Amino acid sequence: MSFKPGDSSKGASLFKTRCAQCHTLGAGEPHKVGPNLHGVFGRKTGQAEGYSYTAANVNKGITWDEQTLFEYLENPKKYIPGTKMAFAGLKKEKDRNDLVTYLKEATA
Repeated sequence: MSFKPGDSSKGASLFKTRCAQCHTLGAGEPHKVGPNLHGVFGRKTGQAEGYSYTAANVNKGITWDEQTLFEYLENPKKYIPGTKMAFAGLKKEKDRNDLVTYLKEATA
């Protein structure tokens, strides 16, 4: 399974219903339960300034890109054992493609 560009507008709807309760996207917006995701692409795990991550997240040491987010969002607790992210994941490839496509645009 690999990332394929999806439908950004569907990704925006998914973000609103599945992610926005814990994450913000805009530059300078505050962290919530989860970190602000602005600038996440190209950043290593556990590196958003001012957010308190688990050691598991910091130590994972991967760089977020379309493929790593696509894999992570299927099952966050399996991808980073010990993460405090309570989200169960998006099992459908199409949903993950749509969400990652939207995040790429919305966090730049």
